[in-house]
Amino acid sequence: MQSEQKMMSPYYRTKLKGLYTTASSDSEKEADLLRKCLEKIAQIKAVRNEQRLLAKNSGMYADGEGPRKTMRRGVLMTMLQQAALTLPLWIGRGTESPPPLCGCMPAEANYIAKPGDKIAARVKSDGDENWILAEVISFNTNSNKYTIDDIDEEGKEHVLSKRRVIPLPLMKANPETNPEALFKKGTLVMALYPQTTCFYRALIDEPPTGPMEDYLVLFEDNSYADGYSPALKVAQRYVVQIKEPRKR
Repeated sequence: MQSEQKMMSPYYRTKLKGLYTTASSDSEKEADLLRKCLEKIAQIKAVRNEQRLLAKNSGMYADGEGPRKTMRRGVLMTMLQQAALTLPLWIGRGTESPPPLCGCMPAEANYIAKPGDKIAARVKSDGDENWILAEVISFNTNSNKYTIDDIDEEGKEHVLSKRRVIPLPLMKANPETNPEALFKKGTLVMALYPQTTCFYRALIDEPPTGPMEDYLVLFEDNSYADGYSPALKVAQRYVVQIKEPRKR
């Protein structure tokens, strides 16, 4: 209207309203189409994961997908980065709240991670206990325990109670529309240290500013005067709520 120097007459007001209505309707249709595409991608990924698990259990692997214990370190790190980049972005409708396991939203109390899901797992090794990146093999409802596989060395299994397992986010949160689904600056968390498969305590220095951005975190490190490392980037997929061990 301004570029054409039109007066805001009732005719042009009605015309402008019609254009806005059409644009809004087209946007909703496009958003619904994108949601359907994301659902289809999730289904494809689920089928591929099932096939991978079947191949793993039968000992048959496709080319380049052998046991991780024979995988070069650099290849594993690249795979973990790719998994973080391809984590789906949650897109809600209107004022719809982010679901559990979107960004920092915790899992529901009765949630059971599925076979193939990635988790943070607290395991014992050489007398020490560490949080590692692992994959769920199965869950025993009678014992209420998971059987998990160390992501860094396939075949190194552990049986753990639910309190020693933290499911990783299944979706990324968009800072522009759902900042409430992201850890705030100064929050104490556990984050995957870059180029490793272990989670360590850290403080959020800066949350992501865009859908594809990472957190900036300060890892606890006594070798620095203030007790924290310089800020390092960690993807949403690998930042989880801290879970302290039970006091004996």
